[in-house]
Amino acid sequence: MKNFLLLKFRWPIIILTVAVAIAFGIAIPSIRIEPDIESLIPDRMPSKVNTDRLEELFGGTDMIVILLEADDILESEVLERLSRIESKFSALETIERSMSLFSMQDIKGLDGMMVVEPAVPFIPTGEEDKEELRERLKKNELVMGTVLSEDFRYAAIIGTLSTQADNKLLVQAINEVVENCPGPGTIQIGGYPVVAESITDNILKDLKYLLPLAILLILLILFLSFRDFKGVFLPLSVVFMSILITMGIMPLIGWKFTLVTVLLPIMLIAIGNNYGIYLVNKYMEIIRHKPKISTPALLSTLSKSLDKPILLCAFTTIAGILGLLAHIIIPAKQVGLLAALGIALALVISLTFIPAMLSVMPRSKLNVSRDKPHSGPLERLLHRIGESISRKPIHYLIIMSIITIVIGTGMLRLTVEGNTVNFFGKKDPVRITSNLIDKHFGGSQSISILFKGDIKDPELLKRMDLYEQEILEKPGVGQVMSIASVIRLMSTALMPADDPQYDQIPDTREGVAQYLELYGMSGDPADFEQLVDFNYEHAQLMVRIDEASSSTVLDLTKEIKHLTQDDPNVEMIGGIGLISAELTDSLVKGQWRSAIFAILIVCLLVGLIFRNYSAGLIVLIPLGMACIILFGLMGWLGIPFDPATVLITSVMIGCGVDYSVQYLWRQREEARSGLSTTQAIVATLSTTGKAICFNALAVMIGFSPLMLSTFSPIRFFGVMMVVSIFCCLVGALLVIPAINILIKPKFIEKS
Repeated sequence: MKNFLLLKFRWPIIILTVAVAIAFGIAIPSIRIEPDIESLIPDRMPSKVNTDRLEELFGGTDMIVILLEADDILESEVLERLSRIESKFSALETIERSMSLFSMQDIKGLDGMMVVEPAVPFIPTGEEDKEELRERLKKNELVMGTVLSEDFRYAAIIGTLSTQADNKLLVQAINEVVENCPGPGTIQIGGYPVVAESITDNILKDLKYLLPLAILLILLILFLSFRDFKGVFLPLSVVFMSILITMGIMPLIGWKFTLVTVLLPIMLIAIGNNYGIYLVNKYMEIIRHKPKISTPALLSTLSKSLDKPILLCAFTTIAGILGLLAHIIIPAKQVGLLAALGIALALVISLTFIPAMLSVMPRSKLNVSRDKPHSGPLERLLHRIGESISRKPIHYLIIMSIITIVIGTGMLRLTVEGNTVNFFGKKDPVRITSNLIDKHFGGSQSISILFKGDIKDPELLKRMDLYEQEILEKPGVGQVMSIASVIRLMSTALMPADDPQYDQIPDTREGVAQYLELYGMSGDPADFEQLVDFNYEHAQLMVRIDEASSSTVLDLTKEIKHLTQDDPNVEMIGGIGLISAELTDSLVKGQWRSAIFAILIVCLLVGLIFRNYSAGLIVLIPLGMACIILFGLMGWLGIPFDPATVLITSVMIGCGVDYSVQYLWRQREEARSGLSTTQAIVATLSTTGKAICFNALAVMIGFSPLMLSTFSPIRFFGVMMVVSIFCCLVGALLVIPAINILIKPKFIEKS
């Protein structure tokens, strides 16, 4: 009945499928890119909630930094250029406040009074003036290491952004400011907006080059596999249409393109042709042995032999990839859902569009090979492997177990990386600038501790000061600042060096208030608005991180929480550094959670397919070995878990289980046709084994362009996907046959 409908409605099926794909594809240009790291995590995560609260009290926490490099920053022409840039930079609408040599202050005492002067009160005109200014700046704790490097080679202009800042427009505006202020020295721009804009540009670049390359490679492998127009055109057409529909859905439901979403079209290219490959391979197998078979009989044979195995493989693949729904990372969930939808579309298109096209396209002309069933080199190799496994199954299992254990020990070396700066190559300008900021200016990421209470209370200020001193000793900390350190600095201006109150917080609230009042006489109290609110009810202690690896930030966050856990005035901890740390922690938890979910649901589904749960356990063995080898290699090669590589397990399980299901299904068919276990294994490897190899090779080739990505997580994902699919292929063709020889499972052997 189904074949009758396909023949009768073949042209409507073809036209409707193509029309739907084009209709959805029209929406693809309206997809928006989201480079923000905060988009990776749910709004309810504590770090995100706390950071939003800090921004409400003290304004935006994101920073953009202009670095000016010169042999000597104090050269008059260099300072004049810096002054011009700072003046135009601070006037930009999205810059809430700025810090530079020309906006920072110098606090000192004069005749028992506090005097607040500009850090650079004059531009030197000669060597004597320059050296006088140098000595003055060396004594200014507010300037050195904040906007001026210790070697006087780098000066920074640091801008804090409003929460409404548009990264693209801001970066363009700053580039215009720099271009309009020529002069000596080299300019570099860094900070989170630059990172975000670079991520956007690189996502577009990846899509521009990686997608055509993936398609070209798939086209090549299909041609080499089939050497027939149908073998190339039909699987590729399925891929194109499933991508157009899936990607077209994204803007319609309001989802944005992220760094992780780059993997989606590549996944559909690599996986979406699987079912077309199986169908075309079986089609050629049929006409090779029955060249004169009628079209209805051909479609009937094709349908009976492959509809159910393909459906089952698709279900297990979809189930494995849906394991990403257990992830806490939002784009991972979205990729899981969209990839599952795309694979389902590829399945439907393969089972309808391909047979309809086969019925209208000219019959392929192939050499009849009834007398040489294993004429190809791959078929001969698989035939020999089947015979070898039948003789020595235990040897194969022992060798595979040893390889798995040895490589798997690398799991002890696994690391996690959630810092987006480290996603760029070491020679990338974004990475270079970020390293300069970390080295000379305290770091580009920060963690803030929010205090609530009477901020002028000396006991509270002394606790804040104590936290500053302890945190400053922690690894990875470049700079620590709070209103407490500013008040201590005021005391050095007012008190003689031999006074007990020199460089100390006053013992009374009145003393603290007096310091602040004296500052207000010659300085601007708004200088401290990033450290304390107007009513002195909230204050933040800001920790700048100069070694922003995720492990360092995560360890520092834990130590800060432990240090402040019993303080009644500590309301919360937030900041972009904390978001990065919590993202890192979520990556690890999400990886194991999604992997366990994918394995359980796949094993359950395979058990239901074969109506015997021992089938699920058999499939679990090669998948488990592949996971161990995958994680072990990541450890040995230093590849970290990151927002992209944490998707590998679910995708690998979803793809790799196909090979095991296809193998088990064909061996059961061969066994039920009357063959012995050994004969069934050899026959399965020689026939379906070939299609499995083509399928795995196509998937590996499809993922391989990711190795050329501009992002290290995407490159790592590409490398490990090729490795993991190869492991799943070996497991399906070596491990499962060896297990079946030894235990002879009933769901295969019974007639």
